[in-house]
Amino acid sequence: MEGERFVWNVPDGVSEPDVPADNPMSEAKVQLGRHLFYDERLSGNQTQACGSCHQQALAFTDGLALAVGSTGQLHTRGTMSLANVAYAESLTWANPVLLNLERHALVPLFGERPVELGLSGQDKQLVNRMAMHPDYPTMFEAAFPERGGEISIATITRALAAFQRTVLSTNSAYDRHLQGIPGALSETAQRGMELFFSERLRCAHCHRGFFFSDATGDPTTDVEREPSATPDGRPFHNTGLYNLGARGGYPEGNAGLYAFTGDPKDIGRFKTPTLRNIAVTAPYMHDGSIEALEGVVSHYAAGGRTILDGPHAGVGHLNPNKSELVSGFEITPEETRDLIAFLRSLTDEDLLTDPQLAAPR
Repeated sequence: MEGERFVWNVPDGVSEPDVPADNPMSEAKVQLGRHLFYDERLSGNQTQACGSCHQQALAFTDGLALAVGSTGQLHTRGTMSLANVAYAESLTWANPVLLNLERHALVPLFGERPVELGLSGQDKQLVNRMAMHPDYPTMFEAAFPERGGEISIATITRALAAFQRTVLSTNSAYDRHLQGIPGALSETAQRGMELFFSERLRCAHCHRGFFFSDATGDPTTDVEREPSATPDGRPFHNTGLYNLGARGGYPEGNAGLYAFTGDPKDIGRFKTPTLRNIAVTAPYMHDGSIEALEGVVSHYAAGGRTILDGPHAGVGHLNPNKSELVSGFEITPEETRDLIAFLRSLTDEDLLTDPQLAAPR
C-alpha cells in the first residue's frame, strides 16, 4: 500500500487518467510533487522552478511568446499549458516519442538543447539538496514507503508526474452549459459554439472532444481526421503558419516533427494544443507569433498566414505541407466576436485559483 488512496475529481462521462503501474497515485505523492513543482532548488542555479514557466493563473503557461530557461536562454517555442496533461497522448510541441510524464520530467530538468532548469551533470547535487531539506526526507518517506523513502531522480520525477496528473480543467462556463445550467453560456457564446462545431469552420476536426485537442486519448470519432503523421496514429499538423522560400520552410531550428522523422513532409507539423483556458494563454501558436485570438481566427480564415516581408516572408496558405483541414473560410466581424466569446467560455476559473494546485505556503 502506497500512502493514502488518491481520489480523482472528474466529471461524469470523463474517465480517470491512465496511471503507470509503477507510479500509482497517492495523496502523499501528489503533495510531494506539488512542493517540488514550485521549488527553485530544482534548477541548477536555484533561480527557477517548474512553476516559473507553468503559472497557475495563466493555465500553467507563462504569458511569453518564447520560453526562457533558468540560465536566460531564449527558447524557440512557447510554454504549453499543463491543463489535462494527464490525458495527453504526446507531450511537447513536436516530439513523437516522449509519451510519459515521468520520462518527460527529465527533459526540463536535465535537457541542454534548450536549457530549461539546467541540471545537466548535477544529478547528485540535486539529490543531496533534497536530502538536506528539513521537510523533504519525511515527505519522500510518506510518498514512497515501498522504496524506503528513497530520494532519487526516479522518485523526484515520479512525484512531479503525479502532481501534474492532478492539473485538471473540467469546469468552464461551456461545461456548465452542457450540464444544463441556465445562463451558463451567453447567447453570443452559444452562437460562437455553433460556428466552432460547424463544417464551415471545421475547428473541431483538430480541436476535438472534451479536451479540445486531437492529441489526447479522447475517443470522439464523429469528425473527419487528417491522416496521422506517426505510425501509431498520433496526429501533428502543419497549419500554414510559415512558408519560407515558397517551399514549405519554417524558421531554422523550429521545423516541428521533421526534426524527428527527417521527412520533408513533416516540416511545420506540430501538436494540436488544447483550447481549454485559451483566453489566458496568449500569445498563440507554437512560437507565440500571433498575439491575440482575433489574429488566430484571421490566420485560419485565410487558410494560412501571409507574411509580406522580412526573414519569414511567405504565403502560408500555399505551403505544400499544409494540412488539408486548414482550407480557410468566410467569417464576418460579428461572427468573429461570437466565436471568440465561445473560446473565452472555455476558461476554468477553478483551475486558475484552486489552492490545491497553487504553490505551498
